Amino acid sequence: MNIMIIGAGYTGIQLSKRLLNEGNLVTLIDNDPEIVEHTSNRLDCKVIYADGNNLQNLEDAGLSKTDALVALTDSDEVNMITCSMVDAVYPDLLKIARVRNFSYYVNKEDAAKQHADSFANNHRPLYGIDFMINPDIEAADAIVNAIEHGAVSEVVSFGENAEFEVTSLQVEKGSKLDGVALKDIRNLTDKKFLIVFHETKEEDTDNVVTNLPFGDSILHVGDRVGVLTERQNIPEMLELCGTKIDQIKKIGLFGIGKIGSLVADRLIEKDKSSFIKKFFAGTKKVTQSVTIIDSDKKLCKIAQEKFPTASILNADITDEAFIEEEKINEFNLLICATHNHEMNMVVSAYMESLGVEKTIALVAQAEFSNIARKLGVDVCIPLRDTVVDSIISHLYGKSVTGIHSVSNGDFEIVECDISASSKFVGKQLKDISGHGEFLVLLVKKPGSKSFELSNGNTMLSTGDHIVLIEKAGDKKILEKFSK
Repeated sequence: MNIMIIGAGYTGIQLSKRLLNEGNLVTLIDNDPEIVEHTSNRLDCKVIYADGNNLQNLEDAGLSKTDALVALTDSDEVNMITCSMVDAVYPDLLKIARVRNFSYYVNKEDAAKQHADSFANNHRPLYGIDFMINPDIEAADAIVNAIEHGAVSEVVSFGENAEFEVTSLQVEKGSKLDGVALKDIRNLTDKKFLIVFHETKEEDTDNVVTNLPFGDSILHVGDRVGVLTERQNIPEMLELCGTKIDQIKKIGLFGIGKIGSLVADRLIEKDKSSFIKKFFAGTKKVTQSVTIIDSDKKLCKIAQEKFPTASILNADITDEAFIEEEKINEFNLLICATHNHEMNMVVSAYMESLGVEKTIALVAQAEFSNIARKLGVDVCIPLRDTVVDSIISHLYGKSVTGIHSVSNGDFEIVECDISASSKFVGKQLKDISGHGEFLVLLVKKPGSKSFELSNGNTMLSTGDHIVLIEKAGDKKILEKFSK
């Protein structure tokens, strides 16, 4: 693909790197001369100093030859106006804009449902934008997904009802998996599962390396494995890894800004069909409480009006007297979702040392996840990487329906459809094995409502919807399936 990106901030650069690694052509535009000069020396692509909201500038940069335009400047208005302007002249060009302001944000699917008659008649996308990406919504969704699964690790779900899940689990001290080869795990459980990836430390170093599974690899305490299994099997897999599973009764939310407010909105019990009730379905007489903590008095006042059933505390969470008085160390779960990502990591680690059972920290990017884990944080949500994943999943086209970075961004889990021209149509997985390069995890046959775990005898057919894991940036593998 030929992609034009406007805005050479962190997200623009990370997106460019991912796209370049996958063999795409990238043109990056920014109106800051220092950023342009610096970026030109870092990326092997065309980097142009210009105003990205000028149609003539974009056309001079090769707009007519591009497949997609991604607007990632710091201004929502510039991103939206640029896409609208381009849509007027190039309606067939895919346009994606990052939009932070909720007043502007429109979810394409929601708009189509609310205005079904208009959209049924080939209505142009609102503002001329095919897909709006809101970082706060992407991050909040990831946090809530982790909470739904007990805050034990990062989770990626598949299927309409999340029938299958990839869960990243750590081998704890005393685990039955300590010293066991990957190929022998099946002797310890009758549940069906697949090992998706394996993280371990290099000998004599603290460097963490991630590989697709090798049967002879031995697990050790501190290793992490990605496990794919049906949702109801997760508790047993957690038990095998030595992870203690407790009910989450007392939840703390540190930070009630935009992301914190989105998370709280999904957490606070409002009626019988609330998120909390669904999460604890099947338990008896379990009382949950949510405490919101923020040092901003104004935000706390707004939260008090919006979430009257929650306990709102306007305080410095690092104050020892406050921690002791409010018994913060007795929380079952603490979610750190402030805009200060370093603070989120430090507070999470500190609270775990005081006795908080589980913590979730919003961090800037995937590179911080490994650091946060070493500090003791249970789950890390990399804000910028969730945005990049969302953008790339839209860029790949209709055949690719989702992309999820895992294992600190070393690997990607991709959902895609097998095209009629795919080289793998009519072949069994054992005949197309890419040992160490990719692994097909799930297959859903045309007309079927459910995924099935793949095996060597699984035959691929045109229209199959598959889930595979590959090294990040290895576009050639994906093309073999979807093109």
